[in-house]
Amino acid sequence: ERRGNPGCALPAGVDIQTACLGLYCGRTVLSVNGSVETYGDCGVCPRGQRTDDNKICRECMGSPDRYDWLYLGFMAMLPLVLHWFFIEWYSGKKSSSALLQHVTALFECSIAAIVTLVVSDPVGSLHIRSCKVKKLSDWYTMLYNPSPDYITTVHCTHEAVYPLYTIVFIYYAFCLVLMMLLRPLLVKKIACGLGKSDRFKSIYAALYFFPILTVLQAVGGGLLYYAFPYIILVLSLVTLAVYMSASEVESFKDLLVRKKRLVVLFSHWLLHAYGIISISKLDKLEQDLPLLALVPAPALFYLLTAKYTEPSRILSEGGNGH
Repeated sequence: ERRGNPGCALPAGVDIQTACLGLYCGRTVLSVNGSVETYGDCGVCPRGQRTDDNKICRECMGSPDRYDWLYLGFMAMLPLVLHWFFIEWYSGKKSSSALLQHVTALFECSIAAIVTLVVSDPVGSLHIRSCKVKKLSDWYTMLYNPSPDYITTVHCTHEAVYPLYTIVFIYYAFCLVLMMLLRPLLVKKIACGLGKSDRFKSIYAALYFFPILTVLQAVGGGLLYYAFPYIILVLSLVTLAVYMSASEVESFKDLLVRKKRLVVLFSHWLLHAYGIISISKLDKLEQDLPLLALVPAPALFYLLTAKYTEPSRILSEGGNGH
């Protein structure tokens, strides 16, 4: 056991940092007697704690900052966007029930997000306490277990980014449970325009993409944390271009023909704005807010140049040239 004053630097004789090996190994506080703390053996920190600069396990008492919430929002949006995509993909033009399924998917994900926040510490509140993310290795503490004698490994794996890593798994679990409780009943009642084999395909698709999202978070959670704003921007640009090309949208008039196209356009604009906000973090409003004016730029560029890139026109001009 080591004793020390938490408010002061530790004496050289009890330098816990040199005694406690590994980047994330720490000593838990066993008891506090006035200003004197008693520490346990060096090892893994309990859930909800991480090591400080002196290798002491401390409670995570902070709150997620704006970027953390934006990351959680991105992870919460992934299953919703995939739900909407597969509902639209399998509904097609046969059924008028797509809108109700879209609303149901939004309801499922919203309730799952609220329940996840309520059951997280502190329980019963929409606020959560968290540890600050300092670097990429905080997400992969299992890779930094020390081996003092190169034979025995001291296992110090814990959630240094509490609860940003595990809260996503909890959210996905609630999403899956709510989907299995609500969606089959809804689809069975309203999806009369689809065949028996087609009406549940959007649910079957979710049973595939939820495990994929879980593995993605487990393996690449830290990478997603730092890269998600750029992923949003790239995907929103690519999917908007693909949708407009597949829908043969070449002018503003083509957009106004069907309300669905406008909904898709505004949805992509919201995603694009979300990506810009995530990159800038809106730290300086007078500099960052004008960037949102760039949101319609890709769509406008596509509409203004679509007529010049029409394949039939290019082929005809090429033929005339010969």
